[in-house]
Amino acid sequence: MAQQFVETKIKGDKVVLFIKRHCPYCVTAEEVLSKYQFKPGHLESIDISGRSDMVGLQDYFLELTGARTVPRVFIGEECIGGGSDVAALHESGKLKSRLQSIGALQ
Repeated sequence: MAQQFVETKIKGDKVVLFIKRHCPYCVTAEEVLSKYQFKPGHLESIDISGRSDMVGLQDYFLELTGARTVPRVFIGEECIGGGSDVAALHESGKLKSRLQSIGALQ
């Protein structure tokens, strides 16, 4: 169930963040991504805190990405890591080209 949910969400040409609302790294990832102009429907933030399948989702993140922590940030179907990873990609100038490569930006 968790696997199907995640795979359905990350399909296609969008950026998906799996977060917990009060997580500082999740806030960092959202703040970095807010600097970009996304096409409508190409950025989705999914709060998993309080979900009945939260543990299952995090277990699947571990299987899929090597970490069960949040945020788990996907550009297309590729996980680029968490909040620090998104910030580092932004600082290096590589995030914009990754977002452009999937056609997510206006």
